[in-house]
Amino acid sequence: MPHLENMVLCRESQVSTLQSLFGERHHFSFPSIFIYGHTASGKTYVTQTLLRTLELPHVFVNCVECFTLRLLLEQILNKLNHLSSSEDRCSTHITCETFNDFVRLFKQVTKAESLKDQTVYIVLDKAEYLRDMEANLLPGFLRLQELTDRNVTVLFLSEIVWEKFRPNTGCFEPFVLYFPDYSIGNLQKILSHDHPPEYSADFYAAYINILLGVFYTVCRDLKELRHLAILNFPKYCEPVVKGEANERDTRKLWRNIEPHLKKAMQTVYLREISSSQWEKLQKDDTDPAQLKGLSAYTHVELPYYSKFILIAAYLASYNPARTDKRFFLKHHGKIKKTNFQKKHEKTSNHLLGPKPFPLDRLLAILYSIVDSRVAPTANIFSQITSLVTLQLLTLVGHDDQLDGPKYKCTVSLDFIRAIARKWFIPGAPRWFSWLTVQHQLIADLTVGELEPCIGLTAVSLSPSLSTPPLLTHSLSLSQKTIKTF
Repeated sequence: MPHLENMVLCRESQVSTLQSLFGERHHFSFPSIFIYGHTASGKTYVTQTLLRTLELPHVFVNCVECFTLRLLLEQILNKLNHLSSSEDRCSTHITCETFNDFVRLFKQVTKAESLKDQTVYIVLDKAEYLRDMEANLLPGFLRLQELTDRNVTVLFLSEIVWEKFRPNTGCFEPFVLYFPDYSIGNLQKILSHDHPPEYSADFYAAYINILLGVFYTVCRDLKELRHLAILNFPKYCEPVVKGEANERDTRKLWRNIEPHLKKAMQTVYLREISSSQWEKLQKDDTDPAQLKGLSAYTHVELPYYSKFILIAAYLASYNPARTDKRFFLKHHGKIKKTNFQKKHEKTSNHLLGPKPFPLDRLLAILYSIVDSRVAPTANIFSQITSLVTLQLLTLVGHDDQLDGPKYKCTVSLDFIRAIARKWFIPGAPRWFSWLTVQHQLIADLTVGELEPCIGLTAVSLSPSLSTPPLLTHSLSLSQKTIKTF
């Protein structure tokens, strides 16, 4: 079908397979079809376009919206009732509590003349959410044609493979169809198809080629790339509009768009600002970090203790374990000068990157910088897990290692300063001032220069610190590693 080929690009094999499975309108089709593939691989679009173009009776339901069994079954029945009934009968709302009721009501709805002698298609998008519902729901949908004795086909659209769905008790196996990711050639063809009518197809294709050359390594989502193409195209054709270049002057057009594409790289997938704000940013040539909401981690809001945990993690990542006693104890002893200072005189901690640290050391530093007593409860450990999920901390090694988990801090010094700055107020405990000085030392001093300044800082600012007795005991056990307490 030529019209369908123009609407669905780069999915000829999948469209041909689906058309073969659907067959004629009055033929019994396959009972269930499972379609899977990554995000933005064309599953939903191809299925909807095919059913609408062929004018087949179908019901499309999103399982994210219908998050309970009742909502899902009632949505299917009421949409089917709308297809098969007149406007007067459609006003009645069908209620359904169980899957047994659904089978009975489905038989009644599909008796209508408009649905007689043709296949009815039920499309369940985001089908992975069915696994969280009743255990009999998925096997029931797979065998709906057999249970109702009607010409019905259920299509499941999912981002995960069928093996993650299959129940342990066994079920009817659907026909599995895979939608692979779009290649760079496919993306070029699809995005070039959207060219504005006032510009030539070759001009827009050259722009898409530049866009994919920048973003393809970090983003292969068709929806995101289409959004970026629409958002940045006015800036690309700006020299042509002003008369400073023609459509074939690719070098000048690239020099004009390059800095703006670099700014857009910072916000791929994030949607931190609206399209109107982005257009204003491009017109004013403003630094994107100056817009409120941009540069994600700087403005993120964290729970109270999560901020302390993150500061403690930063200190543990960028300070050697042997300096913990001098940082966090009142009576840390004398400072010994060693040859280590000369050997590593020009080595910066920030150039070396964050170092892994054990969980016990993180908790010990946390208890020393928090002004009040903090018990090692499940709340503290759950907040550490949340920071790992947010990718502010990174878990190093395997979960089953015997010596306990180790972490790395992945945030920058600017982010830590932004957190500490919120608490630096007059009358605050003196360790806030010490923490601010410590951040500056970490950023600006080398490892060799760090030790003398650390001693001065700790001596001048530590008298007001109250170190937990357990921390004092654990630090006295070893100068290199803080043991479990």
